[in-house]
Amino acid sequence: MKKYLMLLVLFFAFTVYAADKGTWTGYISDAHCGAKGNNDEHADCARKCIKDGYAPVFVVGDKVYTISDPKKVSKYIGKKVKITGTISGDAIDIEKVTK
Repeated sequence: MKKYLMLLVLFFAFTVYAADKGTWTGYISDAHCGAKGNNDEHADCARKCIKDGYAPVFVVGDKVYTISDPKKVSKYIGKKVKITGTISGDAIDIEKVTK
């Protein structure tokens, strides 16, 4: 029983540690193009792909993050933004978005 309790505690400690809270600057792109959307010239394509049903993503350099609540970025599609939130694995939970 103590072994399982210790494993559970370690699991939760790792989960909390793995979440990275901060502020990042990048582009709101689309899941179809991903990291190719890391520039101003991709804005029209990003809007078209999202209109066609692809999910919005947050691109920082060559890293692509899924967005937990796409409604929060709907007016920033194709734009360079600053996002404050928490990254966990390949997903970002957004607290605040600014241009």
